[in-house]
Amino acid sequence: MKHEKFAKESFVTSAEMVLPNDTNPLHNLMGGRLLHLMDVVAAISAQKHSNRVVVTASVDNVSFKHSPKLGDTITLEAHVTRAFNSSMEVFIRVYTENIPNGTKIETNTAFFTFVAVDQTGRPIIVPKLIPESEEENKLFEGALQRREFRLVMAGRIKLKDATSLHEFVEDINN
Repeated sequence: MKHEKFAKESFVTSAEMVLPNDTNPLHNLMGGRLLHLMDVVAAISAQKHSNRVVVTASVDNVSFKHSPKLGDTITLEAHVTRAFNSSMEVFIRVYTENIPNGTKIETNTAFFTFVAVDQTGRPIIVPKLIPESEEENKLFEGALQRREFRLVMAGRIKLKDATSLHEFVEDINN
């Protein structure tokens, strides 16, 4: 197994059409259906990075900017932003396109965390991630603060021990 991989090696894209069974009474895509699609594309991205089976560890920062409508096409893009020991943060971006009208807008973004596991379900080490582009570097740098925030919120570490998160807050205050 490679010890390092580029972010672009985990890039995944998927497209779906919003069908009647996917919508609520207002003919908007149901949030739960979108989260399912995001989880699938993000899991594939994490698997591409780790070459292992992965399990979803957390879902956070899901933003719903616009509602995809019945008949729209949604395109989901995902890539790993940073790899830790056995976990990987994946960023997902969703675009909604109304093909007849010729419109396409970004409607959703999210960060999911996955853990790579072996055949017995135990966490396993994953390759380090090498960012290349400016956006990849920005996401890579912010991943440590997001990880610490998740761990604090889950009660797995104390806020006083989240050193990278403290640095982030100090930068905001200065």
